[in-house]
Amino acid sequence: MSSNRITSHDVAREAGVSQATVSRALREDSQISARTIARVREVADRLGYVPSSLGRSLSRRTTGQIAVVAELGNLTYPDTVPVMHDELALHGYRMLLISESADKELDHEILFDGSVDGVILTTTRLDSTLPARLHAKRVPFVFLNRTARGVVGDSVTADNAGGARAVAQLLLGEGHRNIAMLSGPTDMSSSVVRERAFTAALREAGIEPGHRPIIRRELVHESGRLGWGDLVSMRERPTAVFCGADAVAVGLLNAIAEQGDSVRRPAVVGFDNSPIAGWPVFALTTVDTHLRDMARLATQMLVERLDITTSGAEVAPRKVVVPTTLTLRSSHVGG
Repeated sequence: MSSNRITSHDVAREAGVSQATVSRALREDSQISARTIARVREVADRLGYVPSSLGRSLSRRTTGQIAVVAELGNLTYPDTVPVMHDELALHGYRMLLISESADKELDHEILFDGSVDGVILTTTRLDSTLPARLHAKRVPFVFLNRTARGVVGDSVTADNAGGARAVAQLLLGEGHRNIAMLSGPTDMSSSVVRERAFTAALREAGIEPGHRPIIRRELVHESGRLGWGDLVSMRERPTAVFCGADAVAVGLLNAIAEQGDSVRRPAVVGFDNSPIAGWPVFALTTVDTHLRDMARLATQMLVERLDITTSGAEVAPRKVVVPTTLTLRSSHVGG
């Protein structure tokens, strides 16, 4: 071999395959046989071939970069973003993280100036304009556990309705008849679905409206703290509380703990099964939305959409709903 830099042409020639097959094999494309992948990897390792992201981007006329719009203060962040980063790297893409918060929508122009090949949306509200703009500009995107009104796109969501119904059945089965919900805002698709399903289950069980109060705020820690103030001011304090997210449940439990032994703690259930839920100090019973699986599926779906777009094929938007699992710890037993 020449002492010059080894290229994919060299690997293809040595392995007896096409250059395109080399690229796909090193990305572990599911359409390439395991035998061919192993052969290409063996040759690439022996020759010392290092794929060039720049060369790959130029050949595809792409940037090799995917934007992830996320809220870094969200408790689900530690579970989802690393998975997306690793999955993108497996497919030869770099991740550009764009932090957004509920009270501040950022300037998204970087998503339209050719800097990225696609976008993973994790903070979308029902009335968000970003998905429609991406669609109009033909920038591939995927929704992760959120959707928007009037825009249909690839999406991966949890079975939010099923999870909320499971919580209702748990609390009703524990004998509770006065059950509050600290829900999320009405412009967040996941919150709307959870609240609607939970309320319907309580109504079907004969729980009167006055015994199923709903308090709506952003799904953050502070909402749980404020929610405790709302609950203790009620004429009949609820004996159980369903929180629309683990962050809210943690805030609620912290606020109750600060009262010491002076109050009886209601049963508390969260939603998401974020990492903090399993901490012994909280032992939070919650709905596992399998965040890592959802993040991985959404990333794979976007990569597939990019391949579809490159090929010129037309494939209708796909929708994946991931089943949820009720994870029992001890917080659903009142203290």
